[in-house]
Amino acid sequence: MRHTANETSTQTLTRLIKALDAKHPVTITYTKADGTQTIRTIEITDILVTAAGDIVLRAMDRETGEARSWRIDRIQTYTIHRTAYVIERPADDDKPARTTGLATVTVLYPVDAPIAARVQLLADTLAA
Repeated sequence: MRHTANETSTQTLTRLIKALDAKHPVTITYTKADGTQTIRTIEITDILVTAAGDIVLRAMDRETGEARSWRIDRIQTYTIHRTAYVIERPADDDKPARTTGLATVTVLYPVDAPIAARVQLLADTLAA
């Protein structure tokens, strides 16, 4: 289990991008907006940056089977599993996820780009 307080946001983001690439589920301890904590196992489908500058994970929640969003800054701990994704995805899941009312910044990068290059592109976009 990794504690996000013990690592930089770049390290956390790099590990979560690796989990997305490898299609490995992630168990997170997440603090909701009301201050309560929840533990969920998720299957990441997309990583977005909002207009406000928040990094958001779009993922399938294994408990409910629904697509949900989680802000990275609210994740307290996480564990990346070595198993594969198991939740069926909708047919249109190949497109970037969009949620009504959520302003996003799309970051495009080559699929075969190294993770470090993708993290740097994301960091450059956040700085802009």
